[in-house]
Amino acid sequence: MRRLLGIALLGIALPLAAQQPPKLEPLPAPPPPPPGLAPDPSLEPQVTITKRGEDKVEEYRVNGKLYAMKVTPPHGAPYFLVDESGNGVMSRRDSLDSGLRVPQWVLHTF
Repeated sequence: MRRLLGIALLGIALPLAAQQPPKLEPLPAPPPPPPGLAPDPSLEPQVTITKRGEDKVEEYRVNGKLYAMKVTPPHGAPYFLVDESGNGVMSRRDSLDSGLRVPQWVLHTF
């Protein structure tokens, strides 16, 4: 009985093992993005690195407007000066990751 069961299972398994995988065709190349969705190079931040005394200062600008500075002293942890409201007044942060994520968008500029 066991021998008959083994032969039956072998008879079922051999045709399944002998099947060839289907012939796959390569995928076509993805189409280019629409013309209106191309990234705007003017929105890329420009970073200027300078030395003020012994401190290394990195200034981040978009469209020529300064929005953040990273100051790295020779001894100690770097800190950030961030223009949060866009009025030119910088506030100090010891790190950019405060844990609180408040969405801020520019709706209209004059």
